[in-house]
Amino acid sequence: MSEMLRFPDGFLWGTATASYQIEGAVDEDGRGPSIWDTFCHTPGKVFHGDTGDVACDHYHRWEEDVALMAQLGVNSYRMSVAWPRVQPEGSGEYNQSGIDFYRRLLDSLVEHGIAPVVTLYHWDLPQALQDLGGWTSRDTSKRFADYAYEVVSALGERVRLWITLNEPWVSSHLGYGEGEHAPGTADLSSAIRASHHLLLGHGLAAKAVRSVMAPPSSLGITLNLAPTRPASNSDADAEAALRVDGYANRWFLGPLFKGTYPKDLADLFHPVTGDSHVHAGDLETIATPIDFLGVNYYFCHTVADSHGAPQPGTAPFGPAVLRAVGRPDPAVPVTGRGWPVQPDGLTEILVRLRHEYGPVPIYLTENGAAFHDYVDPDGAVKDPERVDYLESHLKAAHAAISAGVDLRGYFCWTFTDNFEWAAGYSQRFGLIWVDFKTQERILKTSASWYAEVARRNGLEIGRRL
Repeated sequence: MSEMLRFPDGFLWGTATASYQIEGAVDEDGRGPSIWDTFCHTPGKVFHGDTGDVACDHYHRWEEDVALMAQLGVNSYRMSVAWPRVQPEGSGEYNQSGIDFYRRLLDSLVEHGIAPVVTLYHWDLPQALQDLGGWTSRDTSKRFADYAYEVVSALGERVRLWITLNEPWVSSHLGYGEGEHAPGTADLSSAIRASHHLLLGHGLAAKAVRSVMAPPSSLGITLNLAPTRPASNSDADAEAALRVDGYANRWFLGPLFKGTYPKDLADLFHPVTGDSHVHAGDLETIATPIDFLGVNYYFCHTVADSHGAPQPGTAPFGPAVLRAVGRPDPAVPVTGRGWPVQPDGLTEILVRLRHEYGPVPIYLTENGAAFHDYVDPDGAVKDPERVDYLESHLKAAHAAISAGVDLRGYFCWTFTDNFEWAAGYSQRFGLIWVDFKTQERILKTSASWYAEVARRNGLEIGRRL
């Protein structure tokens, strides 16, 4: 007899996307260039030289996509507003055509009974602001707060949840510290300044939009979080894991919930970065209370101390000052992208948040996996690996709820296959297959399975379609 795991009444079942990954139309109707437009058109930055110029052509096909969401039966959709589409220069004039596009999209979602969840910044910074220093400049924080105020003023009554930033760790460290993402610089000092200004921008925006955000809308931020585990029982590896945890998790959680950066990491970074970028009152602004926390979870970090000669199967983790290397466990299965499948880590991080940072409401704003999907000769896309992945992580989410975590929603990454940043179109995370040449959409097996979970507000363990 199968087991049914029920989720709380009112639980949000959604899918998630981001503007640059799906919209295309990068030079239409007044949209300005973003740092990702520039990055993609720089040779050698993105796999196969792929760009988001067309992506899923969602800008022109949004009605078809909303109809697919309605067919899928989700009751929520997490999307993002492209800053350069509504304010091409990142300051000054707003583009009414861009605002109207999002107004039409949001109205259609509401008409279909799909609650919009809107991220204000999902990495597509206007290039004009990057030319002035981007997130290394304190002024960008102020520009972001102004932009957030205008967008919420224009669209607010349609939106269930507002998310200020998506994954500021990625924006700062992969964008400014390691050069893997736009704008593509590799400098630790720039990354630390960017991380502070992103958090400051969040705090300023939170203060600004509260005056125009009316109930039942609520406001939060999304962080990518991961349990950090030592690769062995040695003290050295345990200390390396603590440093990586500070770098990946506590550097953002501390300011948001406790109004302070973790001392161990602040001491580690200070010789490189100093603290002149942190002004009086900044941390109080960053710690402005939020209504919820968004969590993006994919895998755990397993790390070792980097002392001695490099060992086979390891790779440097983060900046050299961390003195850490990643050492994946070869016994752990991986996705098509090579990411470890560790659903127990989801329960662990959610329970930890409850114990260390208080009973804040949480939404799992991203969770999903890329696999080597293909269209069968009969025209179907069968992805049992994704069904197994989603089932295991929903079981882990349910375990966290049973442990007292106030988890209120789950958003599968992602709605359709799309442009996956530096990986281009090589990774397919979607519930829906996209032929990027013809823009044909095909619901995968996982889409039908997820639709049934959403309909039942529960998970029947082991059930297959």
